[in-house]
Amino acid sequence: MSNQFEPPIKWADHEDIAMALYEKFGDDFNEAKIYRVRFTDLLEWVLSIPNFEGTREGATEGHLEMIQAQWVYEWRDNQ
Repeated sequence: MSNQFEPPIKWADHEDIAMALYEKFGDDFNEAKIYRVRFTDLLEWVLSIPNFEGTREGATEGHLEMIQAQWVYEWRDNQ
Protein backbone atom coordinates (compact mmCIF):
# COMPACT_ATOMS: atom_id res chain seq x y z
CA MET A 1 0.00 0.00 0.00
CA SER A 2 1.42 3.33 -1.07
CA ASN A 3 1.60 6.09 1.51
CA GLN A 4 1.18 8.66 -1.23
CA PHE A 5 -2.13 10.46 -1.42
CA GLU A 6 -1.59 11.50 -5.00
CA PRO A 7 -4.20 10.17 -7.41
CA PRO A 8 -3.00 7.90 -10.21
CA ILE A 9 -1.88 9.63 -13.40
CA LYS A 10 -3.17 8.39 -16.76
CA TRP A 11 -2.17 9.20 -20.36
CA ALA A 12 -4.80 11.94 -20.69
CA ASP A 13 -3.42 13.80 -17.65
CA HIS A 14 -0.98 15.77 -19.80
CA GLU A 15 -0.58 18.60 -17.30
CA ASP A 16 0.14 16.28 -14.35
CA ILE A 17 2.68 14.36 -16.42
CA ALA A 18 4.34 17.61 -17.53
CA MET A 19 4.57 18.80 -13.91
CA ALA A 20 6.18 15.51 -12.89
CA LEU A 21 8.71 15.79 -15.73
CA TYR A 22 9.51 19.38 -14.78
CA GLU A 23 10.00 18.31 -11.16
CA LYS A 24 12.34 15.56 -12.32
CA PHE A 25 14.43 17.53 -14.83
CA GLY A 26 13.92 21.13 -13.66
CA ASP A 27 15.60 23.81 -15.73
CA ASP A 28 18.08 21.37 -17.29
CA PHE A 29 15.51 21.06 -20.06
CA ASN A 30 14.64 24.37 -21.68
CA GLU A 31 12.04 24.83 -24.41
CA ALA A 32 14.35 23.93 -27.29
CA LYS A 33 15.65 20.86 -25.49
CA ILE A 34 12.14 19.67 -24.54
CA TYR A 35 11.03 19.84 -28.16
CA ARG A 36 14.09 17.83 -29.23
CA VAL A 37 13.35 14.96 -26.82
CA ARG A 38 12.80 11.72 -28.72
CA PHE A 39 9.38 10.18 -28.15
CA THR A 40 11.07 6.88 -27.24
CA ASP A 41 12.85 8.64 -24.35
CA LEU A 42 9.77 10.62 -23.37
CA LEU A 43 7.75 7.41 -23.24
CA GLU A 44 10.25 5.78 -20.86
CA TRP A 45 10.32 8.85 -18.62
CA VAL A 46 6.52 8.99 -18.41
CA LEU A 47 6.31 5.27 -17.63
CA SER A 48 8.80 5.80 -14.77
CA ILE A 49 6.67 8.46 -12.99
CA PRO A 50 5.83 6.87 -9.61
CA ASN A 51 2.02 7.16 -9.68
CA PHE A 52 1.64 6.81 -13.46
CA GLU A 53 -0.80 4.02 -14.28
CA GLY A 54 -0.86 4.14 -18.06
CA THR A 55 0.66 1.44 -20.21
CA ARG A 56 3.19 1.49 -23.03
CA GLU A 57 0.40 0.26 -25.33
CA GLY A 58 -1.79 3.20 -24.33
CA ALA A 59 0.75 5.75 -25.53
CA THR A 60 -0.08 7.67 -28.70
CA GLU A 61 1.87 10.26 -30.64
CA GLY A 62 -0.92 12.71 -29.79
CA HIS A 63 -0.46 12.15 -26.06
CA LEU A 64 3.30 12.54 -26.32
CA GLU A 65 2.95 15.78 -28.33
CA MET A 66 0.53 17.20 -25.75
CA ILE A 67 2.85 16.18 -22.89
CA GLN A 68 5.76 17.91 -24.65
CA ALA A 69 3.73 21.11 -25.13
CA GLN A 70 2.53 21.10 -21.51
CA TRP A 71 6.09 20.50 -20.29
CA VAL A 72 7.17 23.63 -22.20
CA TYR A 73 4.33 25.64 -20.57
CA GLU A 74 5.40 24.30 -17.17
CA TRP A 75 9.01 25.28 -17.85
CA ARG A 76 7.96 28.77 -19.02
CA ASP A 77 5.79 29.27 -15.92
CA ASN A 78 8.81 28.66 -13.73
CA GLN A 79 11.19 31.06 -15.47
